[in-house]
Amino acid sequence: MPSIGDASVLFPTALRESYRQLGLVGGSVLLAVSGGADSTALLVGTARVRESLALRVEVATLDHGLRPEAQAEVQAVARLATQWGLPCHVLPLRVSPGPGVEARAREARYAALEALRRERGLQVVATAHTASDQAETLLMRLVRGTALKGAAGIHRTRAFLVRPLLERTREEVEAFLAGEGVSFVTDPMNKDPAFFRTRVRHEVLPVLARAAGFPVAPRLAAFARLAAEDEALLSGLADGAWGRLSLPDGSLDAVGVRALEPPLRRRVLARLLSEAGAEVDEASLARVLRAVETGRPVTLGGGQARGGLQLRTAGGRVRCVRREAPAPAEPPSPLVLAGEGASGVQPGTGWTFTVAAAPPPPGTLGLPLPEETRWPLTVRTRRPGDRVRGPAGSRKLQDVLVDRRVPAERRDLLPVVTDAEQTVLWVPDVWNSTSEAAVRLFLWASAPATSVAGLPPL
Repeated sequence: MPSIGDASVLFPTALRESYRQLGLVGGSVLLAVSGGADSTALLVGTARVRESLALRVEVATLDHGLRPEAQAEVQAVARLATQWGLPCHVLPLRVSPGPGVEARAREARYAALEALRRERGLQVVATAHTASDQAETLLMRLVRGTALKGAAGIHRTRAFLVRPLLERTREEVEAFLAGEGVSFVTDPMNKDPAFFRTRVRHEVLPVLARAAGFPVAPRLAAFARLAAEDEALLSGLADGAWGRLSLPDGSLDAVGVRALEPPLRRRVLARLLSEAGAEVDEASLARVLRAVETGRPVTLGGGQARGGLQLRTAGGRVRCVRREAPAPAEPPSPLVLAGEGASGVQPGTGWTFTVAAAPPPPGTLGLPLPEETRWPLTVRTRRPGDRVRGPAGSRKLQDVLVDRRVPAERRDLLPVVTDAEQTVLWVPDVWNSTSEAAVRLFLWASAPATSVAGLPPL
């Protein structure tokens, strides 16, 4: 720990360099100051270096309404800001005591600071989180169970938010204030053993330091900083993998997912779950990783879809789908097209069909209809026993759908076009019959917004 004299020089020097690294030379900042040691040091230290940085500085202090002495504390912050010639804004907040008070107070605090920052036209809000806070956060997350993302701890920067003291310890802060002769307040909540952070601060970290024989907070904070860098790199690689493996229907290429290195595979699958509204936790990811390896479906927690969600990997695609509902007692009514000019929407699938004399416009699928077409045409969903005819002979439609990797949950939403003799002519975007006879008309087909469009082209 530096001596008091050293701290009076080293602390402002380190703070000045931190602001430079954050790109705030010639910028503006709103300091969040509670009156505790860390934020008081942030105020005094920033006041000391603002001229050399051409930095516009204002102060905000908040009364959460949780303690009777809070009003006196915010007044003390206002006096200190005035002493250093800094504009100060006192923001009253009203947070009711009870379960989750820490989280609720934090949310209200950041919302109020961001609103004031915008109102005052300032570049960023600066909070006084230190390396000691970082070490506590890291230990709390590790013992609760976290991956690399959680081990990154408190981020040095967020949108419109910076933490210039994140590499300074609480001991450095207090040595600087002692050298400046500046007093600070101690929030009694910071000594309340009911809070997990308090127990880590006063019971766990001192024991670790005694066992190691040196202060451990700087080393833990350094690890969190490196973890944040590694996480940023892996997240960028995972974003690239997501872009390569995403298919137009919202699924992922299963072969490509299996080929990813485990850290990228976990991140890509976590994003798939998150976008589907499913729970993303260690247990869920473990089940999903096994499902991708085995090809078996797995039920997911969370999700707003009635009936719940499943992850499926059949057909070469990894996707989250609603678990199949019982089949309706009666299939939807078919759409009958008697000839040129006929059109309509197929019940049950939402596809729109039109018989026209011209080829379909761009973006619309089309089937050429030869002179020999047997009218009327019928558009329906698939039925047991449906077969298609091609140059190699007759095949079950079910086999064609499997070969085309049409997901099982989408097969009953496909329109099937038949002629008057119930011969299958077309399954739009999946299979179509061919004929060398002269073309007289065309059947246009437009998929609904939530359709099977995006299946592998023919």
